[in-house]
Amino acid sequence: MPIEQRYADTDACARYLMDVLGPDLRIAAPLGLGKPHELLNAIYRAISADATRSMRLYTALSLTRPQASPGLEQRFLQPFLERHFGADAVDPQYALDQARDALPANVEVHEFYLQSGAMLHSGSAQRSYISQNYTHVARDLVVQDINLLVQLVARREGPDGVHYSLSCNPDLTLDFLRLTQLAGKPRPMCVAVVHPDLPYLGGDAEVAETYFDVELRPPHSPPLFALPRAPVGLAEYALGLHASALVKDGGCLQIGIGALSDALVKALLLRQQNNIQWRRALVALDPAGVTHALAGWLGGLAPFEAGLYGASEMVMDGFMHLQRGGILKRRSWDNLALERAAAAGRLNPDTPGGHYLRGAFFLGSRELYAWLDATEAADPDAIDMCAVSNVNQLYGTHQSLAMLQRRGARFFNTCMMATALGAVVSDTLEDGSVVSGVGGQYNFVAMAHELPDARSVLLLRATRSSKGGIESNIRWNYGQTTIPRHLRDIIITEYGIADLRGKSDSECVEAMLAITDARFLDALCAEAKAHGKLAADFVIPESWRLHRPRHLRKILAPFRQHGELPEFPFGSDFSEVEQRLLPALEWLKHAGASWRGRLGLLLAACRPGQVAPGESEALARMGLADPLTLADRLQRRLLQVGLRRQVPTDRSAPPPADQPVNQPASGS
Repeated sequence: MPIEQRYADTDACARYLMDVLGPDLRIAAPLGLGKPHELLNAIYRAISADATRSMRLYTALSLTRPQASPGLEQRFLQPFLERHFGADAVDPQYALDQARDALPANVEVHEFYLQSGAMLHSGSAQRSYISQNYTHVARDLVVQDINLLVQLVARREGPDGVHYSLSCNPDLTLDFLRLTQLAGKPRPMCVAVVHPDLPYLGGDAEVAETYFDVELRPPHSPPLFALPRAPVGLAEYALGLHASALVKDGGCLQIGIGALSDALVKALLLRQQNNIQWRRALVALDPAGVTHALAGWLGGLAPFEAGLYGASEMVMDGFMHLQRGGILKRRSWDNLALERAAAAGRLNPDTPGGHYLRGAFFLGSRELYAWLDATEAADPDAIDMCAVSNVNQLYGTHQSLAMLQRRGARFFNTCMMATALGAVVSDTLEDGSVVSGVGGQYNFVAMAHELPDARSVLLLRATRSSKGGIESNIRWNYGQTTIPRHLRDIIITEYGIADLRGKSDSECVEAMLAITDARFLDALCAEAKAHGKLAADFVIPESWRLHRPRHLRKILAPFRQHGELPEFPFGSDFSEVEQRLLPALEWLKHAGASWRGRLGLLLAACRPGQVAPGESEALARMGLADPLTLADRLQRRLLQVGLRRQVPTDRSAPPPADQPVNQPASGS
């Protein structure tokens, strides 16, 4: 039946839902972009004010704008946030309250994936976190007796009536409602919240009007959440260059989000569009030929002719750039006979239809959203948004077809740490504090082991900054792991590739040592020997001792200077003045993280040095051209110190040299 309840007023819709469903709401909302913040805020406000009611929300990735700390960070971020997100942007209030442990007693929020690091210090979020594989979420939701599902949708009217597109989030909605029906459970009330800027995508994402019970169509909608484009450092580029040699022409690609993924995408484009320079950069990084040897049988060194097929839980900007660059173009058909013919090279190139990208949800820049909209209009078969059970696993009726479509698959994901024996830490710290969540990472790692010619590739920086200095991300062991060592496959740092599949423990240790920062080699090697996993007479090759940030910058700096490895490979949301401010602010943040650094800042503030180019514009942008208070004058002087300091042009450089290096302790 057509929808009978239609609202333009958000508060009126919220009151109706609470009146109909009773005092206890058990709400499911999509992860990421598909959450209707204004409706959820209206419900949350009403329930927070009424102790006789309760609300339990099941969701993930509650997107909030960055919360700036007082001082220089706030001066920099506040104008940028208003410009980038819009003055009328709306955050989910429950997420802001949960981050400061201020949820009312009658509200619970359970997430299976957290905005990275946002809830590390929230006791309620840590207690309420649900650790689940992405493909198990819909199954587990069925038993929670959900009585309300709310979702942002796109709307279209045509000769056959109104249709909706689940657009950015068919991922769990399709699976959850299907499994609810199969379990014989009551179907929750489903609310379509129409957003005029959400791309309308067809295929599995398109549903009939009768799919929803209530439509909320406000006269004004806040802008869609758009991720700012981050800079890419030389360490990330080194990782991306190594990884790009493992991608097989005619294969399948899955990638995540962030600077490491951007670096991989840029490296793939460089391989395609400037192959000579790409090879030169790879030779400079790979003097021992390890990456080249792997490329010979796992990937390739030539540009792409057949192109790649994308099958990724998340559709992000990188796929847009790969399609524009002529790489993402291999089509697949949801027809076994056609796919077999395509795999055998017997399919007529004029065969209509077929998609080159399949995903479960999308999130990225406004440019991505516009590209999705334009692609749907020009080539409606090109992009297929579907249930996560289709993308993230092989099991089910689609297995034979999926195995053909995902031939030559390379599943790239990022992680935080890895052990010398090949286990991987991606979501949780040693004390159990959740940084993000498992998400779909385990799904793709397991799938890589099931597909006959697929590989799982996990990317991580070799080191990280901490308050005590620099720490290695290659550990002997760790108290929490996301990927167990029996599923070890390929791990990449900026220093190279460790192919661990089918290797003995001692071979794994050697391979991981070969991609470890040189400052931590001796301690890690000694620990492996002490535990009997490395031969007592093993000697670290001298070439591995070059694995330091300074040497990496020396290798790649010419390619940065010539424009092959730009700091912002796909454009920047920051102005030119803001781009000049970023390294100074980041250096100040690193320097202020330790007592030695703070002492150095104090001494530098007494003699800040000569005026830096563009300094007056930078001070004006930060509102410090004419400081009035003592605090303002102190901030101005600190900023001058940062601007006038000779900082590395690469933003991925380590903190100041006066910060100590922490050696990994046993069991850390």
